Amino acid sequence: MQAQRQQLLPLFQKNEVLFGHDTTPAAIAYEVDGDASVKIFFRDGDRVRSESAAFRPLMLLEGDEPLSSWSGEAQIEKLAGSGAFNRLVTFADLKQLDSAKTYLQKKTGKTPSAGDAPYWYFSDPLHQFLLLSGRTQFLGMTFRELKRLQLDIETYCQSGFNFPSAARETDRITAIALSDSSGWERLISGKEFSEADMLRELVKEIRERDPDVIEGHNIFRFDLEYIEARAKRHKVALAFGRDGSRLSGRASRMQVAERTITYRKYEIFGRHIVDTWILAQHYDVATRELGSFGLKDIARHFGVAAGDRTYVPGDKVSWYFDHDPDTLFRYALDDVRETRAISEILSPSYFVEAQIFPFSYQNIPLRGNATKIDALFLREYLHQRHSVPYPDEVGSVVGGFTNMEFQGTANHVLHCDVTSLYPSIMLVYKYLPKKDEIGVFPGLLSDLRTFRVKAKELARDAKDEEGRIYFNALQSTFKILINSFYGYLGFQMAHFNDFSAANQVTAKGRELIQSAVAWLKEKDAKIIEVDTDGIYFVPPDNVRTASDEEKLIDDLGEILPKGIELELDGRYPAMFSYKMKNYALLDEQGRLRIKGSGLRSRGLELFQREWLEEMLTLLLKGEKEKIAALYQRYADDIAHHRRDISWLAKTETLQDSLENYQAKVRAKKRNAAAPYELAVKAERPYQAGDQIAYYVTGNKAKVKISANCKLASEWDGKNPDENVEHYQAKLAELYEKFKPWVEGDSASIQEPELSLQEPE
Repeated sequence: MQAQRQQLLPLFQKNEVLFGHDTTPAAIAYEVDGDASVKIFFRDGDRVRSESAAFRPLMLLEGDEPLSSWSGEAQIEKLAGSGAFNRLVTFADLKQLDSAKTYLQKKTGKTPSAGDAPYWYFSDPLHQFLLLSGRTQFLGMTFRELKRLQLDIETYCQSGFNFPSAARETDRITAIALSDSSGWERLISGKEFSEADMLRELVKEIRERDPDVIEGHNIFRFDLEYIEARAKRHKVALAFGRDGSRLSGRASRMQVAERTITYRKYEIFGRHIVDTWILAQHYDVATRELGSFGLKDIARHFGVAAGDRTYVPGDKVSWYFDHDPDTLFRYALDDVRETRAISEILSPSYFVEAQIFPFSYQNIPLRGNATKIDALFLREYLHQRHSVPYPDEVGSVVGGFTNMEFQGTANHVLHCDVTSLYPSIMLVYKYLPKKDEIGVFPGLLSDLRTFRVKAKELARDAKDEEGRIYFNALQSTFKILINSFYGYLGFQMAHFNDFSAANQVTAKGRELIQSAVAWLKEKDAKIIEVDTDGIYFVPPDNVRTASDEEKLIDDLGEILPKGIELELDGRYPAMFSYKMKNYALLDEQGRLRIKGSGLRSRGLELFQREWLEEMLTLLLKGEKEKIAALYQRYADDIAHHRRDISWLAKTETLQDSLENYQAKVRAKKRNAAAPYELAVKAERPYQAGDQIAYYVTGNKAKVKISANCKLASEWDGKNPDENVEHYQAKLAELYEKFKPWVEGDSASIQEPELSLQEPE
């Protein structure tokens, strides 16, 4: 592995625009220490050392005038170029920076967040230090070299209540499960220790194990909140910091796609906190594969749940502590094992990003890709002492070309894809941001494409698992960055955005993909669907073998300009085209792949998703005569209560606080909704971002769901009360949508469905 890492350093990490201009290796954490100093922690095998570095906070100004009458002390440096922010101001300490910010806000009447403020204030001091110093984290390290500790707690709930509460005197922590990346494990038992002593043992273990990262699943929104509240009750100092300082927290929120998640953000001096629940949110935005964000469901999804894993129902945790604590303790240890395994799948790409971007490892998952790219630009512009422009805030971008020409089932389907279409167009046709006066954009984009190819080779040739994981994480990160450069052009808050260039890119993309479609049609291929940079099609009848397919794609690639490369991205025995961007594929191994929210909507309960998957598999295998029996089996299972309620229950995410929800219902600005009504009645303090699993009760197909619902945890299998008529009607409604292809012809030609939309 060491030899492979030596191959890595000259090609990748010596690129200072990407990895920073200070290549000091093995920095595992940076912490602002006082008003003018940063403490840096380094890992050297099992040993951690630290050193201090001077820190001069910074601000950017539009000319000298904004600070001309300020009485404080600062160094003002003129920056080259025509960008509006043409003065770099550095201060002796953070107090001077805050004084200047207050003065500028009062003088200009503009807050730091105002888009036209003539000063640029950075609220994160550590971000300032990393920008100006050119430092990043973990250089020369692999993910496995990080010392990671996993934490999970189990809690007691007083009889008569549904959920534990840290504020209730009778409730308490019953188990603290710990593990780390070395394989060490410990269960701190509530039978062996008082709650206060359990917390003291936790502090002792963290100090002695000295992890770089503390991981947990929903650790921000449950474990640490509960631990903090109980420690306060017992007057136990949670001195988790590497300097002996206490755990600190503050109210925060983050945006993940359309969801706003509120949480309490915790920080530990010299250590990072990673929440695999948050990482799973990001993963699902890209894949839309997770039905739930619960630890057990995610572990099953990734195949890391042990065959002998211990499961304890959520409403039985207190019972097990009283009557069978050993089972509860095994359950808690399995939780931290699964957290560790999930982190090893989801965390490596963020580890690589921490080697690149001027943000702490803990904060990397909280930043959007365009914001991260903007930080790369800013770091290089500051390094070259070049001025930075304002973002162009007004503009719109017309998206890529999409077209569905065939609806139904098709056999022998190929998918060809233009490799990194938009990045390739930007480089080939020089559609680049005009405000990038020193050319950071094309240099970075070109290097990233080269680096990704090399990282894929190193991952393929890796001699051990550690190397494979590391280089796969590299190539995946490079791919994400490459594809984010186009989005950056149209990002309203990007300082080097360029809406005109973005529109040139999409216009050229539409032209190129339509020329490829026209060529295929001339060869008598049948087009199924076109989506921005890829085409699903049935090849001409004379294309029968794999070599025929490769030649067809090679010939098609010849019509594209040099630098725009086409590849055969997949071959499928069958495809069901439902509507634009919604289709099912049967691959060569007989596995079903479903794409699009219309076929895998979050609005579908598990029984609907399973029926849909089985039905589509039969349809694609040419066995549609079996679908009627499949339908009847599902209807009978519902009628005879043969399955657990999780099969019928729906899980929804709260998008709003309960207070806001109730206010909107009272004002008749929204209708009552089942998950919110259940959350209001529950004793647990639900927050925006929480998920509620519930089922429908009653005995009519059409009922008011908000008034006829129960939490899934309240279902009694011995006395089932789910609404059979309601769920059978939902199954029938789903069947009706696909009836034309189940009972009629296997395919139908529709008028082409054309659209221009943003690429995903």
